[in-house]
Amino acid sequence: MSKANSSTDTGADGRTDASARQDTGAGTRTDTGAGTRTDTGADERAQRRADRAAGERLSTAPREEGSEPGSGSGGGVPAMGVVGWIRWFWRQLTSMRVALILLFLLSLGAIPGSLIPQTSVDDFKVQEFKDQHTTLTPIYEKLQLFDVYSSVWFSAIYILLFVSLIGCIVPRTGQFVGQLRSRPPGAPKRLIRLPAYTTWRTEADPEQVREAALGVLGKRRFRAHTVGDAVAAEKGFLREAGNLVFHVALIVMLVAFATGQLFKSEGGKLVVEGDGFANTLTQYDDFKSGSLYDSDTLAPFSFVMDKFVGTYEESGPQRGTPRTFEARVTYNEGADGPDRKAVIRVNEPLVVDGTKIYLIAHGYAPVVTVRDGKGKVVSRNAVPLLPIDNNITSTGAIKVMDGYRDKNGEKTQLGFKAFFVPTFAGHGKGEMFSQFPGAEFPVLALSAYHGSLGVDSGLPQNVYQLDTSKMEEFKDENGELLKKMLRPGERLDLSDGEGSITFEGIEEWASFQISQQPGNGLALGGAIAAIAGLAASLFIQRRRVWVRAVRGADGVTVVEMAGLGRSESAKLPEELGDLAGALLATAPVAQEKPGKPESPGKPENPENPGGPENPGDPEKPGTPENAEEPDAPAPADRPAATHEDDATNEAGSRPVHPAEAPAEGAEK
Repeated sequence: MSKANSSTDTGADGRTDASARQDTGAGTRTDTGAGTRTDTGADERAQRRADRAAGERLSTAPREEGSEPGSGSGGGVPAMGVVGWIRWFWRQLTSMRVALILLFLLSLGAIPGSLIPQTSVDDFKVQEFKDQHTTLTPIYEKLQLFDVYSSVWFSAIYILLFVSLIGCIVPRTGQFVGQLRSRPPGAPKRLIRLPAYTTWRTEADPEQVREAALGVLGKRRFRAHTVGDAVAAEKGFLREAGNLVFHVALIVMLVAFATGQLFKSEGGKLVVEGDGFANTLTQYDDFKSGSLYDSDTLAPFSFVMDKFVGTYEESGPQRGTPRTFEARVTYNEGADGPDRKAVIRVNEPLVVDGTKIYLIAHGYAPVVTVRDGKGKVVSRNAVPLLPIDNNITSTGAIKVMDGYRDKNGEKTQLGFKAFFVPTFAGHGKGEMFSQFPGAEFPVLALSAYHGSLGVDSGLPQNVYQLDTSKMEEFKDENGELLKKMLRPGERLDLSDGEGSITFEGIEEWASFQISQQPGNGLALGGAIAAIAGLAASLFIQRRRVWVRAVRGADGVTVVEMAGLGRSESAKLPEELGDLAGALLATAPVAQEKPGKPESPGKPENPENPGGPENPGDPEKPGTPENAEEPDAPAPADRPAATHEDDATNEAGSRPVHPAEAPAEGAEK
């Protein structure tokens, strides 16, 4: 065995060396390959685990408890505490997005208040709606849709919007004040890269050019100052001021709305010609006020309606259309104030000590006289009736509660259902409905009852309705209900000599709304300020202008002007051109000298004369210190600037108007 081995080892030294080399190579490939594969596989698995962990962190899928990084199974982001959640909620609430959402929700919440009858406006309409919609009524009551503006959900939206607006305005106001106190930043190094740019050469000194630029910019209401070799100017701060005014005006309007709801008072009063009203709680037909209103603050005044004047179109397709509605009154302010005359029209209220008196309705009040069986006058007054159509067809009830005795001398009460038309077409000419709102042919139809009106039960009653559940009908000769149509001056005799009722004539009545809302003026001022602020934020552009003046290598001053706006505007190049034209009066264009001009505003590089400043590393446009806007990037298809291009513009020594530039940011 050893010989074989020996012979093998010594018998073929070359072959043995070759095989050794082969073994060594094979072993190297195997060991190295296996090792490499093993190490590479481990790295790949570690990378896959890292990618999977990153994917889990980016995933929006819900995590189970304990799977959150840092929750006990490993390191990760610590969970937010109570203070962290409060800060997060405050940042969300004071964001502009949430403010717009709340404003949209407030607008949506006001829609039911305009479509569904509100208790604060008209109780009768609310009750009528409830009677007609028995299925929807319980749902609406739970959602507080009959009292939208005082509901919990509407108040919550209102308060959140109020807090959100304040949270938006306070930090922005601080930032705006800081911007007002700061100066415009210095000029960028390469003005040619800005969207509006112009340049020319002048014989004036650089200091003289900069001084003239300060004067020109100051006359145009720019905030300007000199920074190094350039003048920096800024204009358009009213844009942000208008934005802040708009948001402050929204808060003012919300405050005005809240003030009006909390301290308002509103009531109604129906007044017949010749009657009056004193501003006390007992005089109102209905009265409502805010939760913080004090009835002692009612303004002391009174008025008497002398006459109501109503005229209507008498012919043509618009026959019956109202032309004049006027309530002529005599009023006095205070307990001992002098009498004054006034006319109250629709949408033209009478204002007395901050209280407004509106004319809101009109109708007729037939004057009737009731006598008992002995001919004694029991009642004589004008009874207002309720209109049911545009031609003032009216219904109501005439009630005699006291003073009447029947033929046996017993006290009883009388009731008459009344139906009135100011212009009757006549018997056999259709139903008894008015043909015209004016009192041209008035007719009053009555039906008579006697018994108990039910007013002694203590329960409120509608003055325009007659409750006949405890009353008996007066009978005519045929045993039917006693009823008759009367013209002015005619009489209806009650059966069995029980008395009579006479239609004496007609008077007119007017319904007034007396309201006091202290927040109206504040709301109007807020609305005007909001419109003005919105207009300023939309139409005013904030922009910056730089004017650089440096002396070239040939001793001629090179002037560069550039402008940059917060938003794209076609007026910026025009404004820059006007500024350049004004500056030319002090720094006129220099006559072109023979020879190749130097680069405008660029000192010659001593290490690379005749070439760019840094040929190995072309300088990128940067932002100067304290500048808010970066230099505008140069278009990709624009050719690189050369010394010749920088020294003169396309028109030689003539300054290039920004509006004449071939493209925004292009080489001039």
